[in-house]
Amino acid sequence: MDVMTPSPMTPRPTTGQRIGDALVGSPRSLPRWALASWVANIAIIVTGAVVRLTGSGLGCPTWPKCTDASYVPRGELGHHEFIEFGNRTITFLLIFLAVMVFWAAVRHGSRHARTLALVAALGVPFQGVIGGITVLTDLNPFVVALHLLLSLALVVILTKLVMMVWPARTEDVTGAPRHLATATFVAMVLVCWLGTVVTGSGPHSGDGGAARTGFDIEFVARVHAASVYVAVVFTVLTLALLVRRGHRVAARWPLVLLVISLVQGAIGYVQYFTGLPIVLVLIHLLGAALATAAAAAVLFGVRALPAGYASPVVDDPSGVQDSSGSIAMAQNSSAR
Repeated sequence: MDVMTPSPMTPRPTTGQRIGDALVGSPRSLPRWALASWVANIAIIVTGAVVRLTGSGLGCPTWPKCTDASYVPRGELGHHEFIEFGNRTITFLLIFLAVMVFWAAVRHGSRHARTLALVAALGVPFQGVIGGITVLTDLNPFVVALHLLLSLALVVILTKLVMMVWPARTEDVTGAPRHLATATFVAMVLVCWLGTVVTGSGPHSGDGGAARTGFDIEFVARVHAASVYVAVVFTVLTLALLVRRGHRVAARWPLVLLVISLVQGAIGYVQYFTGLPIVLVLIHLLGAALATAAAAAVLFGVRALPAGYASPVVDDPSGVQDSSGSIAMAQNSSAR
């Protein structure tokens, strides 16, 4: 008689394992969490603008508490208190999303994806500290500018991560087109920085008593406009040269940037000649975030980005199969 050996029972997953599988169990969780983090980091730029444009920058006059007596608003300073605190609360959402992106990258991402996710995860709480310093310095315009520029830097990092893990179409371009793409990105960085100078010199300080840069608003606005012209010229040159040399995949990114830049320029002129209405300024800030992301796509679109996912072969001690798998995925990504 054959005696059958009973098979060992499969251990039931713990609650933590079930939660982990639900949140990051699928390989598709990485691009989804990365995109969600990208969107949220753009959204907080807009909500930060709402704080400034409604004069709520010191609605919570201290940090990390809202007031000296409480971590949460109690309505003592009116609606400004709730607007400022609401923006602070969004930071916790960004931290949560950053942790999820890193967790998913550890489980499913390549080394490059894990590095980008880690930088973003560390950058979000650091950005929150800079936000606290803006309050403690009574909305010093230069600190406020740094706060916005760091948010835009996070958008750039997450743009590259999203392009890697979806993946977005990129090409390995050499020579003049790549140099022009880099110049376009640098020009857009300059545009954004000068935009913060204009903001710090204008009427929307975030609080009635907040200091301004002291620069002449008309002069800095004209310099900012000139930088936009330079960025548009570089964008057009990049687009034209990429199309001329047959890089139609990479050419789509400067085309997107050109459209956004033209819309941004139109909004900028309208808001300048209509006295900086709040709604237009808010839309202009959203456009700045999108233009930054598009400029980053121009920069990364002329490079064959490394594979965003780790190779499914994990048991090869030599690493040969893992390396070849990653290279193949990168080639497939660049060919699409």
